[in-house]
Amino acid sequence: MKTPPAAAYIAPFVVFIALRWLPFAPEWLAPVRVLAVAATLVVFSRRVIPRRLSLPAASMALGVAVLTIWIGPDLLWPRYRDCWLFHNSFTGTARSSLPASVKSNVFFLAVRVLESALLVPVLEELFWRGWLMRWAIRMDFESVPIGQYTAASFWAVAVLFGFEHGPYWDVGLIAGAAYNWWLVRTRNLADTMLAHAVTNAMLAAYVLLFGQWQYWL
Repeated sequence: MKTPPAAAYIAPFVVFIALRWLPFAPEWLAPVRVLAVAATLVVFSRRVIPRRLSLPAASMALGVAVLTIWIGPDLLWPRYRDCWLFHNSFTGTARSSLPASVKSNVFFLAVRVLESALLVPVLEELFWRGWLMRWAIRMDFESVPIGQYTAASFWAVAVLFGFEHGPYWDVGLIAGAAYNWWLVRTRNLADTMLAHAVTNAMLAAYVLLFGQWQYWL
């Protein structure tokens, strides 16, 4: 049976989400999830993962800018996320679900950084901007060039990307719009993957260096 074209863009995201919230110990679930997602990317997605960057330096700069936006409100207003807009039954709360025991587990932390900085940017960019932003224009999404958009597809992806991030939906929305804009500008998923990877890698470093575990929900 022929694999549907959308599977290359959707399958890694589905596997990641399905394995992210299973009620098992994170110290063994995390490496299983990384291996499962990596295998899914190799099997389903390798032909659609771009390998050439258009604007690497600017993409990295955008990643740094998005990180600043991500942590900025909490630095400026320490109780900002206690507001009901970010602390409710729909969005959840900005508190890490990680048990204290894994916060000093070097193997777990290395796996979590690898997942956050390398795998998540690839699988999320494939899903949100490689597939959904085009599918929202035309169900035959492969006929829509990478980077083409309508106002509806642009903002639908930005909003959904924001709400994927729970109590950080506000900065997630801004990040989603920034990555969308960069794809429209570069017409290259490799550039948005790099920007996303820089944001996530630097956020992981911030979490580990300053103990800001709430960013790892």
